[in-house]
Amino acid sequence: MNKDIALILAKLKKNKLLSLDTIAPIVVGILVLSAWEIGVEVTETPIYLLPKPSDIFQALIKDWPILFPALLITLKITVVAFITAAISGLMIAVLMSQSKWIEKSLYPYAIVLQTTPIVAIAPLIIIWFKDYTFGALVTCAWIVAFFPIISNTTFGLNSLDPNLRDLFILYKASRWQTLWYLRLPSALPYFLSGLRISGGLSLIGAVVAEFVAGTGGTDSGIAYQMLIAGYNLQIPRMFAALFLVTMLGILIFILLSRISDWVLGEWHEGSVKRDT
Repeated sequence: MNKDIALILAKLKKNKLLSLDTIAPIVVGILVLSAWEIGVEVTETPIYLLPKPSDIFQALIKDWPILFPALLITLKITVVAFITAAISGLMIAVLMSQSKWIEKSLYPYAIVLQTTPIVAIAPLIIIWFKDYTFGALVTCAWIVAFFPIISNTTFGLNSLDPNLRDLFILYKASRWQTLWYLRLPSALPYFLSGLRISGGLSLIGAVVAEFVAGTGGTDSGIAYQMLIAGYNLQIPRMFAALFLVTMLGILIFILLSRISDWVLGEWHEGSVKRDT
């Protein structure tokens, strides 16, 4: 009997869908949504101030033909900005790692772009791009997303094991060989960590840029749908659009985390699971 129970518990432990990491957030989410639904119903809060989760779900189903295509446009902007940030951030980080003078010359400007509010410069970028709104939105999202990649990757490229570095010097490895066989592998976990951060920031940058641009028509993103819903006091629809953006951000983070775990495999201590 005890062996049967042990086998059942072992199977449940292996089943990720029934693990505590999965069940606990679901339970908390159900409790929060239930309290939200009951609280709005009891207090008789007007729907234009705070809709119930059931109202948001109905709006999501009703307006799906409008919201989903808009979400795909925002996703397209996010993906292009993210890929651009990943490539440019990696290239700039490699360049800065080659010389302290280059790093000291370029890094302050990366900080300036990061600390400048995107809301303040987005109108200028949109004006500069004139009729190419998609390029302007991608540029805004890229500015928000590329700094974590530069920062993390540069730190990783400079964080070398002294023993390995001395070994490469001893064998008279060239600068290219040191970069390819030592610096880049050492910086890979830091680069992947920057990608996880940059993925969410790309989405945030895309949404903020769409808010500032306020472009409509068939090429309008999810942020424009949120603006229009807010102006028309269609608050359930606005919350439904916000829900889609949130779910998209979570999916991006999960996808990048899975890619990071797959790339690092079993060789890096940060991805190796240990029994507790």
